[in-house]
Amino acid sequence: MTADLGLTSPHDGPARVLAASECAIDIDDVVARYPRMDHPSIDHVTLKVRTGALLGLLGPNGAGKTTLLSLLCALMRPQSGAIRVQGMRFDDHPEAYKDLIGLVPQALALYPRLTGTENLAVFGQMSGLSGRQLRARMDFAIDFAGLNEMAQRRVETYSGGLRRRLNLATALLPDPPVLVLDEPTVGIDPQSRHAIHENLRQLSVEGKTIIYTSHYLDEIEQLCDDIAILDRGRLIAQGSLGALLARFTGNRIDLRLEPQDAHRAAGVLSGEPGVQSVTAAGSLVTLATDDPHRRLPAVLAALEAAQLRPVGLSVGPRDLEQAFLSLTGTELRDEP
Repeated sequence: MTADLGLTSPHDGPARVLAASECAIDIDDVVARYPRMDHPSIDHVTLKVRTGALLGLLGPNGAGKTTLLSLLCALMRPQSGAIRVQGMRFDDHPEAYKDLIGLVPQALALYPRLTGTENLAVFGQMSGLSGRQLRARMDFAIDFAGLNEMAQRRVETYSGGLRRRLNLATALLPDPPVLVLDEPTVGIDPQSRHAIHENLRQLSVEGKTIIYTSHYLDEIEQLCDDIAILDRGRLIAQGSLGALLARFTGNRIDLRLEPQDAHRAAGVLSGEPGVQSVTAAGSLVTLATDDPHRRLPAVLAALEAAQLRPVGLSVGPRDLEQAFLSLTGTELRDEP
């Protein structure tokens, strides 16, 4: 399934088709299914990512994000469709294909009893580096990750944030043109999160293509210039943040209530004149209506009569969270 927003530039201009030379990642009508599953985990997904993009990949738990990353990194194979990185297919050049992608998994892959430098040496050698080239790449990675003062200390003494930085540094050793980061800032301090973000922005400016998954919507909103949203194995939207929000401006009212009141409020409002549909997800109640500004006073009056008082409201989504909930109808951390 092709995203209906198309692919945009970092600016909020109209969608356009990428030339082959601009396309770093080309996922074409890919289907993937795990054994003994009734439905595909990835269902006819087509996704094109331009060179140098910093793409935020979002979706509820079970939406297929991890499966899509596994397919891209050739950790599993699709049943149909094709995946190309810089024009190359894994089946044609397996070793060369893997060299194009640096994977930073959510689970830390480090040797705690070795120092930071020793970890980098081990992973660099695994990547085929040696001698002066290895030393140069290690120096770059240490400096890039801001680990100069900690490089000679054992990783078991590192904070969670420093381990995350080192985890990222190991993926940079072979200097891959594409980086895939799966929840790289889980459980770390704001200072380390900021350092990682600044480093990724610089890599993107230098032309590295980055796919970034996170449960922190504010991270994606602040960091990424393109956003793709998966749900139930399908790609349901892709574009800049501005394009995603523009899709929902106008005929909607968002009400934030106490979580225990949201579903009751949805029931109260479902019969209001001019209200076409009502959805409740977590504490957010969303109304599709013919004229939100004209209908808002009656909506608030109906809630007041039911002794329900919203703690916040807006007309049209103002942030990525509201757009995400409108598209998927679920909280980001909900189970499938």
